[in-house]
Amino acid sequence: MIFRRTKADWPRTACLFFLGVWPLALVAPLATAQDVDTAAPQRQSRDDAWWTGPMLANSPETPTAGHVLVEPYIYDAMSHKTDAFGSRAYVFYGVTDDFSLGFIPIVGYNRVSGGPNSSGVGLGDQVLQAQYRLIRYHEGSWMPAVSLMLQQALPTGHYDRLGSRPANGIGSGAYATTLGLNAQTYFWMPNGRILRLRVNVSGTVAGHADVDGVSVYGTGPSFRGRARPGDSFYVDTALEYSLTTRWALAADVVYTHNDSTRVNGIDNPSSPLGLPLPVRMKSGPSDIVGYAPAVEYSWTPNIGVLLGVRVLAGGHNTNRQVTPAIALNYVH
Repeated sequence: MIFRRTKADWPRTACLFFLGVWPLALVAPLATAQDVDTAAPQRQSRDDAWWTGPMLANSPETPTAGHVLVEPYIYDAMSHKTDAFGSRAYVFYGVTDDFSLGFIPIVGYNRVSGGPNSSGVGLGDQVLQAQYRLIRYHEGSWMPAVSLMLQQALPTGHYDRLGSRPANGIGSGAYATTLGLNAQTYFWMPNGRILRLRVNVSGTVAGHADVDGVSVYGTGPSFRGRARPGDSFYVDTALEYSLTTRWALAADVVYTHNDSTRVNGIDNPSSPLGLPLPVRMKSGPSDIVGYAPAVEYSWTPNIGVLLGVRVLAGGHNTNRQVTPAIALNYVH
């Protein structure tokens, strides 16, 4: 069978090409310059660069056996008339030197302009994660570190029966499974400093959610049915530059494609006839491009802080969103 690319595929292809090529376009001339400059400064040791990691890209490295990595984030996802305050913590334990298990607890609170806010801080959908390192990075080799990542989102957050407080909805009601590849490598600049590159590629498949009443899916108080969140595809490339042992600059560029979310069911409005009305809704697919600059500071090789902002520039069926965040990275 011959694959025929449709016109609708080109925006996604262009984004994927850009995400894959932009770090190499920056790095290649510098790496070449380093090769030809025989008087280049001494290369920085990797032990001399203390990182917290960029704001968004996951690391392919796993905590060594018996060690724990904890990285809590606090953020405010600001969009039109809404502030979604939240906390997301990454907690991973090294089962072996190449295999880690962990979970990502999520809580949130929504503040809405012109409407009722969340009644209190609530649990979002919690995430379990397993990661296995397939390839280790060896200095001087062209092979990056590569890991296989599996995540399972559990529908623990409120999403329906929201009544007069739709802002209480911070979950999806559906199980979701994510499979991804995380990669990381290093480049040495002409001044001897390290530039670290990460690439994440993942896909998510979601189940269905039974929906009753007012929900995060835009249903009314008398609705009964189910929703099926659209599957998604995600790419993130990130660069980190070691300014000094303690200070680093980071930047992510991300692309997400979401398939259409479907809602089917019946609505039983109060009416003289009392006839149920069939409801069928589709959100349509969406494409999102964003970026996330950040500054990293580490007190020691095992503890550091990150301050950054994620900007989703908007796109097809999406709104602009700005999310400042602060995170603490700790390894023990």
